[in-house]
Amino acid sequence: MQPSQKTSDWASRYADWLIRHRWLVLITSVLITLFIASGARLLAFNNDYRVFFSEDNPQLQEFEQLQRTYTKIDNVLFAIEPKDNNAFSNNALAAVEELTEKSWLLPFALRVDSVSNFQHTYAEEDDLIVEDLVTGAQDIDALNLQLLKQVALSEPLLADRIVNKAGTVSGVNITFQMPQKSLDEAPQAVNAARALAAEIEAKYDVNVRLTGMVMLSNAFFEATMKDMSTLVPIMYLVIIAIMYLLVRSISATISAVIVIMLSMMAGMGFAGHFGVQLTPPSASATTIIMTLAVADSIHILVSMFAGMRSGLNKHDALRESIKVNLGPVFLTSVTTAIGFLSMNFSDAPPFHDLGNITAVGVMMAFFLSVTLLPALMAILPAKAAKSSTSIGKSMDKLADYVIRNQRKILVGSGLVTVILVSSIQMNRLEDNFIGYFDKTQDFRIDSDFVSNELTGIYQLQYSLDSGENNGISNPAFLAKLDNFTTWLRTQPEVIHVNSISDTFKRLNMNLHGDDESYYRLPEDPELAAQYLLLYELSLPYGLDLNNQVNVSKSSTQIIVSLQDLGSTELKSIAERGTKWLQDNAGITAYGVGPAIMFSYIADRNIEGMLVGTGVAMILISLLIGIALRSVKLGFLSLIPNLLPAALAFGLWGLLVGEVNVAVSMVTGMALGIVVDDTVHFLSKYLRVRRLGMSAESAVRYAFSSVGVAIIVTSIILVAGFGVLAQSSFGMNSNMAVLTAIAIIMALIADFLLLPVLLLKLDKKAYKVEEKTASTEANTPLTATN
Repeated sequence: MQPSQKTSDWASRYADWLIRHRWLVLITSVLITLFIASGARLLAFNNDYRVFFSEDNPQLQEFEQLQRTYTKIDNVLFAIEPKDNNAFSNNALAAVEELTEKSWLLPFALRVDSVSNFQHTYAEEDDLIVEDLVTGAQDIDALNLQLLKQVALSEPLLADRIVNKAGTVSGVNITFQMPQKSLDEAPQAVNAARALAAEIEAKYDVNVRLTGMVMLSNAFFEATMKDMSTLVPIMYLVIIAIMYLLVRSISATISAVIVIMLSMMAGMGFAGHFGVQLTPPSASATTIIMTLAVADSIHILVSMFAGMRSGLNKHDALRESIKVNLGPVFLTSVTTAIGFLSMNFSDAPPFHDLGNITAVGVMMAFFLSVTLLPALMAILPAKAAKSSTSIGKSMDKLADYVIRNQRKILVGSGLVTVILVSSIQMNRLEDNFIGYFDKTQDFRIDSDFVSNELTGIYQLQYSLDSGENNGISNPAFLAKLDNFTTWLRTQPEVIHVNSISDTFKRLNMNLHGDDESYYRLPEDPELAAQYLLLYELSLPYGLDLNNQVNVSKSSTQIIVSLQDLGSTELKSIAERGTKWLQDNAGITAYGVGPAIMFSYIADRNIEGMLVGTGVAMILISLLIGIALRSVKLGFLSLIPNLLPAALAFGLWGLLVGEVNVAVSMVTGMALGIVVDDTVHFLSKYLRVRRLGMSAESAVRYAFSSVGVAIIVTSIILVAGFGVLAQSSFGMNSNMAVLTAIAIIMALIADFLLLPVLLLKLDKKAYKVEEKTASTEANTPLTATN
């Protein structure tokens, strides 16, 4: 007995058993699914931006080392915008003063920096006076307000960092020390900060904007919740509408929606059981599972209703549908799961979770599509529409067109392929973590305002080691530090440089009677150390120098605020800084920080995903070859399976030209999705080729039997990813758009290129499998249109 005959007999026996025991199958499948779905109660959200980086990520490791050495940079930056555009009015300064005072009470607040509590130094006879720059703002007269403005705008540590040079916007920066004991720490801090901002806006004539790394972490959480509350309901409506238009059966539509809903619940339940913490990418699995789960149901339902239209009763039509589709549906589910599992080669853990959750959801969709769905259809009343759909009627015409125009299609496909594949090189790697959020998000709006009006959101941090305890007071080291600071300030990307060399210069001037000619670095190491010690002893609690120097005073940190840059420009300035230090100071130091971490994330992911996609491609090709029992067709299937992703990236290069970390994930994922249509087309083609039909007749049969289902599943897939493209989180939306393009390319390839390749390369007659032929002779070859 041939393998296909064994499979067919097994599928027939299974279909008979399922129809006889439909209530048992229904109850058992629902109970199993609900048990898996029960894990959803254990789900939690991880809103820390560090979750996007694996533990062995070198940029993360360098950043964490810096965080352990100096004060952490997890912050909220309040930008105070006076409505009269005067940051040095009594009203604006009073708002800053009160905001500064109350910010110390925010959850997990460690340090507060503003114009009002800036530690202004000056000489009074032989004494060094260190005091808040602003006190009693409401009572300051006009002359002193002008003096305050002059001091603030001439101070390197304030200008373009805490106040803009135009004097129209100022900031209050709160540094947080998160204990990292619970996942709601960032939301706690953000909610308290927003409440404080609202209080200040209500009391003073100012607008308050909020940005910073804590706000970034919270924005990930808010984007996730927004997507789950808006996109999932929209997806349900899309699926219900398309399903009903296709099958025109309420019972079939309800059954399919139940399968989709339970598949999604099972995927999220799996995540909960295994301790997965949701992030914006992994939370998008809900929409992706819903989109993919509907495909299996469509193939089974379309075949069943086609059988009913050909004269079979409901149970016989259901039996025939299971027999015809069980193998292809299983194969497409496995290949789709493999495509998503290839995401485990990514360097970003959230995409591991997305791939694993979706793979489980896809396999649960297969399980429910061959258990719960047919059980429901065996129980519920169902009638087939009397006439075929307009899409179905067009399948024969499309088959005729392809057969008549083989040469034109090959030449046209070749030209399009050459043009689009050559355009892949137009893509460039760009990751911008502010750009991950669309312009309707509060975080994006406020961050853009701060970047344009106050200071740079993106920061670079360099830790310069003197090589000895108290070495930062060594004049030779200070000279190198100051030269590097000066060089950084000449770079076009730089907005502000926070360097302790400016503090040494100011102290040297103060302790020489505020003589401006002494605004330079001290030349005596002991004197420099004494200046620093005297200054430190005068600083109030919470405003020490731990954010700039380490405990042993052997190293110091330079913080560089940058313009709104793409990842290429960020990497460039960071690498130029490292090279300058090596060439001019003999110091090895690397520019680190969240912005740099995100800049390298796409590079590292592409390296991993090239391996992952290669592994997925090999496994999928082997599975197709084994399942179809044809090495030739297994290799031939690579063309319509690999080409769509390549064409999609080429079109992306022409239209967009920027590839971020999410877009770099698409190849493996798209490979798993687009292979479905190829498998269904080839399985129907081979089914009748092995009955003795010619290649031309087999192509016509494949179009008529599975063409409608392929079109409808493609429409639903594109619609599903189109819904995901509306995500307010750029990673998800970009990934969805490119995947939708790949699906459209796959549909074109499977309907035009694949049939022509079969007609050209598979002309040899097949040996007829007699037992299969005799069995099929008693079973109508139902078309699904």
